[in-house]
This record gives sequence, structure tokens and C-alpha cells, in this order.
Amino acid sequence: MSQLEVTVEVAKGLGVTAEEFEMIQKILGRTPNFTELSIFSVMWSEHASYKNSIKWLKKLPRSGKNLVVEAGQENAGMVDIGNDLACVFKIESHNHPSAIEPYQGAATGVGGINRDIFTMGARPIAQLNSLRFGDLNLDRTKWLIKGVVKGIGNYGNAFGVPVVGGEVVFDPSYNTNPLVNAMSVGIMKKDDLISAIAKGEGNPVFIVGSRTGKDGIHGATFASADITENSADDIPSVQVGDPFAEKLLLEASLELKATGAIIGMQDMGAAGIICSTSEMSEKGNSGMHIDLDRVPLRQQNMEPWEILLSESQERMLIVGEKGKEHKIKAVFDKWDLMCTEIGHVTSDGLLHFFWHGNLVAQVPAESLVLGGGAPQYDREYKEPAYYQKTKEFDINQIPEPNIDELKRIAQFLIEHPNNVSRNWVIEQYDSMVGTNNMSTNAPSDASIVNLKGTNKALCLTTDCNARYVHADPYIGTQIAVAEAARNIACSGGVPLAITNCLNFGNPYNPEAYWQFVGAIEGMGAACRKFDTPVTGGNVSFYNQTTIGTKVEPIIPTPVIGMLGILEDKSFQKDIGFKAKGDVIFLIGKSHNDINSSEYLYSYIGQKLSPPPYFDLDKEFRLNLLIQNLVKGNLVESAHDVSNGGLWLSLVESALPGAFGFDLTSDSDVRVDAFLFGEAQGRILVSVSPEKQSQFVDFMIESDMEFTALGHVTKGELRVDNISFGFIIDIQNTYNNRLKELVEA
Repeated sequence: MSQLEVTVEVAKGLGVTAEEFEMIQKILGRTPNFTELSIFSVMWSEHASYKNSIKWLKKLPRSGKNLVVEAGQENAGMVDIGNDLACVFKIESHNHPSAIEPYQGAATGVGGINRDIFTMGARPIAQLNSLRFGDLNLDRTKWLIKGVVKGIGNYGNAFGVPVVGGEVVFDPSYNTNPLVNAMSVGIMKKDDLISAIAKGEGNPVFIVGSRTGKDGIHGATFASADITENSADDIPSVQVGDPFAEKLLLEASLELKATGAIIGMQDMGAAGIICSTSEMSEKGNSGMHIDLDRVPLRQQNMEPWEILLSESQERMLIVGEKGKEHKIKAVFDKWDLMCTEIGHVTSDGLLHFFWHGNLVAQVPAESLVLGGGAPQYDREYKEPAYYQKTKEFDINQIPEPNIDELKRIAQFLIEHPNNVSRNWVIEQYDSMVGTNNMSTNAPSDASIVNLKGTNKALCLTTDCNARYVHADPYIGTQIAVAEAARNIACSGGVPLAITNCLNFGNPYNPEAYWQFVGAIEGMGAACRKFDTPVTGGNVSFYNQTTIGTKVEPIIPTPVIGMLGILEDKSFQKDIGFKAKGDVIFLIGKSHNDINSSEYLYSYIGQKLSPPPYFDLDKEFRLNLLIQNLVKGNLVESAHDVSNGGLWLSLVESALPGAFGFDLTSDSDVRVDAFLFGEAQGRILVSVSPEKQSQFVDFMIESDMEFTALGHVTKGELRVDNISFGFIIDIQNTYNNRLKELVEA
């Protein structure tokens, strides 16, 4: 085996510390050559190994009665949804690639997460995304959002899976480092799982799909470092996607199960061939013999280490059953896709990589992978100085606004890019392909996806208010889980499980790591309360910008992707008011609280305050209550109170039917807190006069606070007998504002 000169300095240049270099030498019993060092570099990177987060991730609730596959066992989580069906779902980030090349970065993020779903044997039926961008007045932000949205739309539309929901949020902390979190959801028969495993000595190993090029080399390492002013030089670390090839790969993959020739299959995502070969081998307590010179290439003069590390898209690794190779090849021939046998499974636990007959790398599979020999670190963390400053805020520091200013605040929130319609984004996505989307014409807090042939539907949502998490990571992340559960319940569903995408700064920054630890603990507490286990997800560190000596991390953003089940499609509920004269109720209690609200943060400019009022036990009770109200058909509409406060929830409920409202504020709280505060645990519902008595009786028996606010009207928005305008005027602003800002 060729031994190239490798030193500690070379290792450091690949992101391997001196201590890790010593660990590698002990594992191998010798100094690694450059190819082997490159292997450890990507597999021990933060992106691939979770070395700075895995100890905390293991503390999350990872099992539950509905889980078929628990966190970490396969490429994605798998949940039993009845009718002999399972839902496979996962969310992952593609932040760094999207910061450098937004179109391909976002497109390949969509492609990668879809492959995680269909390699398990599930057909993707829905996509969601959670996007974060900086100040929309900046040309760079406009360039990023245009590229990201176009990349998601073009890839998803061509691939043929609808984008059914998600979120788009703007904050200056994302100016250079946007967040692009993509979620994919698939359906399969519960017993048809294809595992990501390699076993059976002598069984053939195939690479299928597209050819291998130099795009994405060291992409996992790139994703494990800060974005700097020189990061544009790293464009080779951004992959290039081909949705049409992926569509063929999807159909071929789903046919493989029926051949009886498949042992295991895995997507080639981060770190490419080396990741798939090592993870599949470790899971099966086996090894592999791989001839890299047999890998079909689309670029000349590629070195063995480049072939191993390439993150070229639309590729998968398959382990077949010996003697049935022809069955596997026949499927890929049918779909006109490359299918090349590149090696076989061994029983020694080692990965042997050859180049024209010469051994170029030999590494124990177990030493490379998460949960195996990859390092696991305890990182220092400490409370940031700003945290105590948040507690100094007092609502009495803010003068109570008069009527004229209340109207200005109301208009400001309606026009704020975090609150306006996402039509400019949605119209670039094909949200109806497959005809499963049940919430296109009736907007609901969660997206509803039809399960054809059953009386059920999926409820899906992505949620995180990063302002709350920044104010208090423990409480803020609990709120993210609770809001996701509220969205599911308001739409008629029952929360089942979550996936997460944890976007934070540098883990070596003790204050950033404190935010991460707090978020994990908060998520765990909330998920245990709601019985929504964590099925898997993604940790994305190093989301910050380094320019010269100045480091600016993003505000911590642990995105929650939640799966719920609509047990009967007749339970579906949307946010829109239905008829003039319906009574508007607020379930939950208003508080004299404007903490971390969009009003306080963006209009007043007060960036530091505690999170809004939150009570986890009450949230759980509220969730069960709204489920029963919806199932009992006692409410005409249901919409949770979140960003923008009660005012925005009222406007959003009025918009679909062009209704208005006439309501009376709560004399026990300030009017700005009543309208614009974001105290949690509140749901806005409308009730028909015919069902009002039944609703009130139910609420009294429930012992949950509720208030009659007023009535649905024709089109004027009135609070305390004062007009705040007409819905027809607000519609124009609400629907067109984002397009105006992006294209200005």
C-alpha cells in the first residue's frame, strides 16, 4: 500500500486535530496515508460524526409506541400510522452550500433529503422547508432568497413531490449565513423497509445512479467550518443536482424491493462513497472490498481520495444478494440508469479500497462512524452575558401607545416580512403535484396531506421562533415544540413525533454551546410531555460569519418538524372565519406581556427581553382540549396565537373569506399586550351561534380560561369600537408585500 508523507500539519489542514491524528495512528497501528487521512477527515468532521453533539442528542426521547424505526437506526425516522402504513420523515440542513451558491445549495438539499426517504423504500409525497434570511433591504439577501427559492422549486417541481408547507423568516443575524432546512415525508407499507446495511460475505456491492465527479469533495468538512469572507472560493464543495435523474432513481429504487435481491441500500450524501460503505458495513458488522477504478466517472484524472469523498448527487450504494445480480441490473437498465458492481462484502470489518489492483486505503469501518470509533467530546458551555440582560426588561419601560400609534403598529406588523403572505415563494413551487395537498384552498395551521385509499391524512408543520430561543434556549425550544403541536391540533390532528434541524454557532464557543445544551434540554422536556419522540434529524453548527476578527453567530434556531395524524378527514379544520355573526373566542388567557414579540423586537427595537409567557402543562391541556373541540365539530375555525400576537391571528383568520371582526379588548391587560403580545398557550376560534351554548358548556367543564372577544363581521376590522381599516385593503398589502420587498 502506497505511503504518502503525512504529518500533523497536513492533518490540521484537513481539519484533523493533533489529538485526533494520534487517535488515527493508534487505530491503524501506523501513520495513515493521504487517502486514509482524507477518509478520517470527512468522517470525523462535525457534519458526519456529530462529535460535539452526540452525547447531548442521546438524552432526547428516542422511543415511543408508534415508532417503527428509532432515531439513528436508519436514514430517517419511521412511524406507524395505521392501515399497515408507515410514514418516513426527516429534516436536514444545507446552510453552508446555500450561503455560497444558493440555487444548487438549496436544490441539492432537497434532493438529498428525498433520497434519505426513498432509500428506505418509501415514496416521498410531501416536502416542507424552513428558511431563514437576513435583512431584506440588502442586495445579498435578495440574491440569496431568489436563488434558494428557485433551487427548491425547480428541483422539487421536476422531481414531482409537492412543497406543502414551511416557513420563511427574516432577521439580520442571518445576513451572510442563511438557513436552508429541507424536510421530506414519505409513505410505505410498514413491512417493506429496506435497511442501510451490508452483510453476507461475498455479496455484491453496486453504485447506482449518476456518475461521480469532483463536485462536493470535502463538502462535509466545508459544512463543519465557519463561513468567512473567503468561503466563495469553496464552490467546488457545493454539489450539482439533477432532479430528472433522481426521479428515475426513485422509481428504480422502489422496484428493487419486489426483486428479492436487495440486502441493503443507502443514499450517498455527505462524504459520498466513504460514508455509505463505512456506515453500511459497521451496521452489518462486516467490511467491504471496493475497486475504485470501477466507479463510473464524469471527470478525468480523479484521484482515489477524490472518488471516495465526492458528494456528486443522485447516487446510491446497494448491497445485493449473490447470484441475483441480474435482477438488480435489469431494474436499472429499465430506467436507463447506471448500475455498476464495484466490490463485495467481506467479513473482517475492514474497508479495503483498491485502485487498479493496488491497495490505497484500509480502514476499520467501525472506527469511522457515529456511535462507533468516531470521537465524542464534552464541550465547555457558559451562560452568555446577554442572558441576564434579558431579565432586566420591564413592560413599564415601554409607554402604552395611544390609538393612533396602535394603528401604526397594526399596519407595521401586517407589512413586516415575517408576517406577510408567502405567495411569492409558494407560487414558485408546485404544491398540487400528486393531488395530495388538502390545505391549498383552505389554509390551516399545519399542512394536510391526503393518504389515498384511507380515511386518514397526515398533518405536517415546521416551527421555531428563534427570538424566543435566543431569549431563553430552554423555554424557547419548548415553545417551538408546543407551537408545532398546537398547529397540528388546530388543524384536526394528533401529534405523533418530531424530527429536528438544530442550527447553532461554533460549538467551541462556550456561549453558543450553552444555547445548544439549553435547547436540547427544552426539547426533551416538551417532547416527553407531548409524547412526541425525536425520530432523528440534523445538527448544523458553525452557522456564523467571520470577517477579519469579528464573529457574528446566528441567533439559535432549533427547527422542529412535526408529524401528526388526522384520524378522520372530516376532522380537518382551517383558520378562516366562516360566516358573519359567528362568535370569536380566545381559548387561553391574555397576559400583560410583550416579551420577545415582533412588536417589541422590530417596532420598538428592544432586542433583549425574556421569552413570552409559557406554561408547558397548560400547553398540553390546551392541546387535548382543542383536539376534542375540533373532533366534536364545536368550532368553525381554529388558529393559534403566535408571531404578531392576537392581532395577526385575527387578520389571518379574516383574510381567506374577506371577513372583518368587531371585538373588545381585555381591560385587565394593556391594549398593546392584548393585541400584539405573544404570550403562549392561546388559540383563536370562531363558533356558530347555533353551537355557542354547547361550546360554552364544554369550556366551563374543561376548566380552561376562555373569553368571548366579539363577532365576525362583513369586512371592517374594529377593536373597542375603533376602526383599524378594511380587510380588502389589507389583502392587497398582505398578498403583495413580500414580492415588492424582494424585487425592489
